[in-house]
Order: sequence, then structure tokens, then C-alpha cells
Amino acid sequence: MRHPHLTPRARTLRRNMTDAERRLWSRLRANQLAGHRFRRQHPLGPYIVDFACIESRLVVELDGGQHLDSPADARRDAWLRQHGFHVLRFWNDDALLRTDAVLEHILRTVGHAP
Repeated sequence: MRHPHLTPRARTLRRNMTDAERRLWSRLRANQLAGHRFRRQHPLGPYIVDFACIESRLVVELDGGQHLDSPADARRDAWLRQHGFHVLRFWNDDALLRTDAVLEHILRTVGHAP
């Protein structure tokens, strides 16, 4: 399921995270969210997702304005759902300004994701 050619791109994305990704990662890393292990900029099939909890089959994506009604995001979400993942999408502003609310939503979902 993993595409090896994505690994170098994922490493680059990890080094160049957005402010919103950095903020959320600081609270998800090292099993801080109720012991759930998240990975950042993780390759899944033909995609690199912002954050993934593999054990709970949960993907968390942070989006800027360019993602509004994006057909590419719809295809990506459909592929992820088809492969058993639940996808949560948040706006970058929410991750930056309402971090606790975003984390609460993720925590509520992580236990119930497929």
C-alpha cells in the first residue's frame, strides 16, 4: 500500500511544516493525546497525510483556503475511506486559534474511528 517514492517528499514536508501543523503536532506527538500514537506527514497509498493514527485508522488533515471545495481533496478522502480510514479536516486557523477544541474533536473521534 505504501509508495516508496513518497518517502523523500514526506521527509521534506516534515522539515517544512506550516505553523498550524507545528502547533497541532506539538500536542499530538509522543502519545500525548490519551496514549494514541500519531505520525506526521505520513505516506498512505498514493498520498501523504498530515497526521495519522494508524491503530485507530484516523487521518487528520489541516487545510488552508486553497482547499475550499477541492475536487482533489474529495478524491483523496474517498480513497482513504475506501481503505478504511476516517478523515477529519480542520482549517489552519482552527488549529492555531482553537487548538484545544480541535484536540477534543480528535480525541472524541479516535476511539470511534473504523
